[in-house]
Formats: sequence, C-alpha cells, structure tokens
Amino acid sequence: MHFSIIFRILGILLMLFSLTLFPPMLVSFIYDDHNVGAFLIAFLITFISGLLVWFPVYRSRHDLRTRDGFLITALFWIVLGLFGSLPFMFSNELHLSFTNALFESLSGLTTTGATVITGLDDLPKSILYYRQQLQWLGGIGIIVIAVAILPMLGIGGMQLYRAEAPGPVKDRKLTPRITETAKYLFFIYVTLTTMCGVAYWVAGMNAFDAICHAFSTIAIGGFSTHDASIGFFQSEKIMWICTVFMVISGINFALHFFSWREKKLSHFFQDPECRFYLTAILFGSILTVSLLYYFGTFDFRGSLSHGVFQLVSILTTTGFATTNFSIWPNVLPFMLFYFAFMGGCAGSTAGGMKVIRILLLIKQGSREIKRLIHPSAVIPIKIGNTSIPSRVVDAVWGFFAVYIAAYFIMFLALVGTGLDVLTAFFAVGACINNLGPGLAEVAANYGDINDPAKLILCFAMLLGRLEVFTLLVLFSPMFWRR
Repeated sequence: MHFSIIFRILGILLMLFSLTLFPPMLVSFIYDDHNVGAFLIAFLITFISGLLVWFPVYRSRHDLRTRDGFLITALFWIVLGLFGSLPFMFSNELHLSFTNALFESLSGLTTTGATVITGLDDLPKSILYYRQQLQWLGGIGIIVIAVAILPMLGIGGMQLYRAEAPGPVKDRKLTPRITETAKYLFFIYVTLTTMCGVAYWVAGMNAFDAICHAFSTIAIGGFSTHDASIGFFQSEKIMWICTVFMVISGINFALHFFSWREKKLSHFFQDPECRFYLTAILFGSILTVSLLYYFGTFDFRGSLSHGVFQLVSILTTTGFATTNFSIWPNVLPFMLFYFAFMGGCAGSTAGGMKVIRILLLIKQGSREIKRLIHPSAVIPIKIGNTSIPSRVVDAVWGFFAVYIAAYFIMFLALVGTGLDVLTAFFAVGACINNLGPGLAEVAANYGDINDPAKLILCFAMLLGRLEVFTLLVLFSPMFWRR
C-alpha cells in the first residue's frame, strides 16, 4: 500500500474541490444572501487541509496498485462528503447539525437526492445552487471512476460487459490514457448539461432554475430548488424534457462516447444492456400509465405525462417528482420503488444494481431451469454474441448476495434505532439504490428521523454508489496485509 501517493492524490483532490466553492460564493455575492462568509471559511479549511495532506508527499511518484485504487475510490466520496458538509454547517439560515450537514453533502455527492432540508423555496440562492453543484460534481466523478477506473480493479459494472467499452477500460492498470478518456467523458457530460439547461430555459424555467435542474438531471441526482420538485413548474414541456434527459443519462456513457466519436446512434441499439434498459422503460411506462388511467387518478393525457415521468424518474434513480407518487392507488408506489433496484446502465450516473447485472441474473435463472430439463447440456450465458465467463456470472451472484445481506443488516439496524418497519425498509432501499425519496415517513424528506439512522443511511448511500464491494473490501483484514 503506497500511502504517500494516496495522500498526494487526496491532497490534490481537496485543493481542487475547494475551488468549486467559488461559484456558489459568486452566486451569494450576486444575490446578496449573506452566505459569502460561509463559503469563504469552508474554502479556507478545505484548501489548507488539502495543502497539509499534499505537501509532505508531493514528490512521491509510485505506481498505483490495485489496493491503492480501491482505497482512493472509497475515500473520494468519504473525504469530499465530509468537507462538502462545511457550507451547510456554516450557513446562518440552515443551522444544520454535523449529522444533517454530512447527510445532505453525501446525498448530493452520491447523487442520491435524499434531503433533510425543508422550505427550499425560501432558502438562499447560493445554498440552493451549491446543493445542485454537489450532485453535478458527484455525477462526473461517478462516470470517470465507473468507466475508466473501476473496471481495472475488476469490480465495476463495466467489467461485466466490455465489448463496447473505450480502449482504456480494457487496460489492466492505470495508464496515462485514462486522462484522455476522462477528458472526452467530461466533454460529453458538459455538453449534455448545456443542452438540458437550454431546453429547460426555452420551456419556461428562469436561468437559475434551468442551470440548477440541468445539473441534477444529468447527474441523476433529484435535488430541486423547490419543495414541489419538477411539479412546481406545472409544465408538461418541462416534464417531457426532463424525462428525455433522464433516459439519456441512465445510458452507459461509453456508448455516448462511441456515438459521439463515430457520429451514429447504432451503438445504443446494438448494445444488449441498453436495449434491455429501454425495453424496461417502455413496458414499465405502459403498465404505470394503464394503472393510473384505470384507477381514475388522472385523465389519459395526465396519466401519460405523469406516469412516464415518474416511472423514468424512479427507474433511473433520479427521484424527481411531479406529484406525491407514494399515495398513488393500489400496487403502483411499490411497483415503481422496485424498479429502482434495477437502476440504469453500468457506466451511467444512475444508481441501483445496474441493468447488466439484472440481465445476467435473469439469464442465469433461465439457464438453471433448462439444466433441470437437460442436466448434461452445456448452456453458455451470452450477452449479445459474447459468451460470459463463469467467473463473471459468479461475481454477479456474489454481488447480489452481499447486496441483499447488507440491505437487511442495515434494515434491522434502522429498526433498532426506533424507526417503524415500513420506513426502515424503504429508507434503506432509497439510499442504497441512490434513489432519494422513499415511501412511508421518508416519502418527502429525512429530516424527522434520528441521527443514528441518518448515519446508517449515509453508509448505505456510499455502499450503493461504490457498488458494494469497493467499500466492503476495506473492512477485510486481508486487504491491509502486506
């Protein structure tokens, strides 16, 4: 373990992160909302801390090893989550405790979208902007790590199916080519954000709301500048624009990379994971719209717009809302919540278990049924025309088993803190899937639950964002042995 290079990278990361506090500081200055001091103090603490961590080891030039990569990847969100909470604690209007500030910061950076803050419409513009910026920064961090780094550690979702992955993903160690990959991914991310923001502005949002909601839409975060979320705008145009960009953001960014480079859309329809993702959206939307119309919740037009929007928002784990879907009739709220367990494609900003894993679980289940009928048959599992090695299938089952075990351990822990069973179940599901809004007492916000429960849910957010194994491997004694 090369701690010197780890500290060097973390120091640089903190100093760079401190610079991101200038935009909300500028927003505070423009709107004169008296939060310049809060952001200035947070900047100084973050920058000086990064400098103190970096300076003693700035000459270190070791090659990164796999274990170093695991630790850096996990610390990326843990450290930034801690320092990202500073403006929330220092703001005079919020008066957030450390636990609440940490919860809000981690929720933003992991693009979960769960919040402990109410009265968003009356908050200072700089705080509103900062929340959205946290999600946007977390989103690009997720993309670069998921597409360019995690596969080389052998645990990323992209590791499961790499036929359409860009060149650096096929490498087994960190190389300078990662920088080039990250640059192109950042360009695509910024371009999509710009397109989304302009579309929102043209559809009727003011410039501030358009920028803020573009940040959280492309990041699939779900934070809003209004308590009523997207429903505040009462606009079908905005709903459909949001729906389209949520769908786009839930697709593997490696496919966006190829489509941009080769100037064609065929990669999206040739990729089995993307096809399954789009099919799930189509059938889920049909079912949701049909049930809403059948139970008379809306007329057909309302059922179509609200149903498709909410299905896409939950399935992609964005968490935006136009109405309170938790009070929709019959099985609908539960069905929508279950879609979040699948989430979006690997290499996207979406949470959940990822479409590729669900697809492999379905194919493995189908193979076991066939084996019961033909015990001696050799039946390979294929994704498209690619045969998936048994090791990868075993890894998926391992992930699923650990995911379920972690889910129920945290569920029991939440019940132990005093939460009722339904709230505990949905809170863990919403946080480990990086969805945000749940059902029962956490349908609107998490402000009323106790502090120990919030800390457990912070761990759940990190666990889901880091795809379980990346975080849990740090708790293995073997990981720390030489």
